[in-house]
Amino acid sequence: MKKQRRAFLQQSAAATLGFFIVPRFVIGGKGYIAPSDMINLGFLGTGKQARGLLNSFKEKANIIAGSDVDLNKLHYFHSLANKYYTQARSEGKASGYKGFTAYDDYREIIARKDIDAVVIATPDHWHAKMSIEAANAGKHVYCEKPLAHSVEEGRAMVNAARKNKIVFQTGSMQRSWKNFRHACELVRNGYLGKISEVIVTVGDSPWACDLPAQPVRPGVNWDQWVGPALFHDFNAILSPPVEEDIFPRWRNYKEYGGGIIADWGAHMFDIAQWALGMDDSGPEKLIPPPGNAPKGLQYVYANGVVMKHEDFGRGSAVRFIGEKGRLDISRSFLDSDPANLATATIQPNEIRLYDSSDHYLDWLGCIKTGNKPICDVEIGHRTSSVCHIANVAYALRRPLQWDPKKEQFKNDNEANQLLKPVFREGWSLTS
Repeated sequence: MKKQRRAFLQQSAAATLGFFIVPRFVIGGKGYIAPSDMINLGFLGTGKQARGLLNSFKEKANIIAGSDVDLNKLHYFHSLANKYYTQARSEGKASGYKGFTAYDDYREIIARKDIDAVVIATPDHWHAKMSIEAANAGKHVYCEKPLAHSVEEGRAMVNAARKNKIVFQTGSMQRSWKNFRHACELVRNGYLGKISEVIVTVGDSPWACDLPAQPVRPGVNWDQWVGPALFHDFNAILSPPVEEDIFPRWRNYKEYGGGIIADWGAHMFDIAQWALGMDDSGPEKLIPPPGNAPKGLQYVYANGVVMKHEDFGRGSAVRFIGEKGRLDISRSFLDSDPANLATATIQPNEIRLYDSSDHYLDWLGCIKTGNKPICDVEIGHRTSSVCHIANVAYALRRPLQWDPKKEQFKNDNEANQLLKPVFREGWSLTS
């Protein structure tokens, strides 16, 4: 990283928060062997989403390290992990657990020989850099969705995972929910007949950050929070204090996120892609709505299916429309018209999709077997690409032709420039 860590991160803040930040050189030595066969995890990012993932992983693996540029969040995460494992050991569980170490620099976790894998739960603009560095160090990766902050970064993440032969799970966990899998199997097996239209209801595109500057909270290294992105002064909207226990709204701003179309789109477009059998591909045409409408984009696939970014009045959800009826799916419902479509039983000789009932255990199991998990890095990249090219179409407001093999727009240099990450001076994916 280009900036030196601030003195208060190394001294005063650590003292105030009551825990010790371990310097880079205190890491497992060469040839270090983990004390148990439980996979050792390090968390890169320890905010609200990470705390949820802590609950998902704590019984399945040893969470032995965490890093964050906000020491208040890091301290709270540390206390939660310590509380769980202290109780677990008192009950005769987690016998191989040797404690938790907190860091203000994620690279220290990646450098540890005793850490098998990392969980990345940072703002989107950090996903690619952290994932690539972790993969290059031989660490398996679980990265929150949307996988990448740009199409180009996503492809670089896939390449790094493949080059280093690591197991990479994208956090689009709806793939491990029974109702979503059933809906996709119904579509794949023709229970709706030929699909003509898919409607995906999610939020809108991001906008340039226009928040007023505020004083940086004690314990927050704001320069490192911004990292490779274009710099903007601190505002608590981007990084609320841990006491508020709310999701930050950095995802609304294009410097740091892809808008809600990428946030919820990484879930709902993902289900549409899965059902349509497009996990290694994508649409070929994008037609934006007239004027400045925030919704109404149409994607057209090579097989003629039209997928629309529209609101059909049921919250974040997906609607499949076929010759025999329609099917609606969300986290709170799976229904159809006629009603018997949604309750149909998939037969043993029909297409069955990857069956995972636990997104987190699926990843950990694949680390041990070497298999690809249910939402492998390529899948996560293809889904996030669907979101990012939508943002390009909404920004340019003209029809675009997309080549899903080359991952480029045809004959449109201006649109292709928007597939690339925008870094501040001195930063890149490799520096």
